[in-house]
Amino acid sequence: MSTVEDAAETDSATADEVRHGDDPAPAAGAASRSGRRGLITLLVCAVVLTLAGSGLLVRAHQLSASPAASNDALTDTEATTRVIGDVSSALGKVLSYTPQDTDVTAQAARELLAGRAARQYAALFGQVGARAKAQHLTLTTQVVRAAVTRLTDRDARLLVFLDQVAQRKGKPAGAVPAQLSVSAELRSGGWLITDITAR
Repeated sequence: MSTVEDAAETDSATADEVRHGDDPAPAAGAASRSGRRGLITLLVCAVVLTLAGSGLLVRAHQLSASPAASNDALTDTEATTRVIGDVSSALGKVLSYTPQDTDVTAQAARELLAGRAARQYAALFGQVGARAKAQHLTLTTQVVRAAVTRLTDRDARLLVFLDQVAQRKGKPAGAVPAQLSVSAELRSGGWLITDITAR
């Protein structure tokens, strides 16, 4: 009788162990699943970090390649001041004349203008010089404000506001404001005006 009871108790204990999860096989399976979840989490994190890093690299390239990043007018005050000074001085010389010194103005234009600006000036100044002598016309040009909108180590673009005072012999002087877009190039250590457009 005791043998039957002992067998029954052994079966009952085995059933309790199974119910309470004391079997080592399920514990090993759970550890395996937990390890797989950890590996998947690591892979997902790696992919997310790689994508985020790529996105940041692309954005950094866009910022460094943008026009603002290559515009020294925003950062180099010395170069900005110099180009404003050179262009303002050149405009004052090539857009000012008296009936007696049109040759001096033409010579200044040959030294301070280049490219399209030089060609335009050469085409127009012959007529202007003749008119200045015939009408005893004096024109004085002064830059009142200039701003550099774009600047590199080779070229610049400026917005220039100037006042021009014209006077004919025996008549009162008349002042006229003007606004120009000016392009300039750095050549042989100085800024030459390459394009002038009235705005």
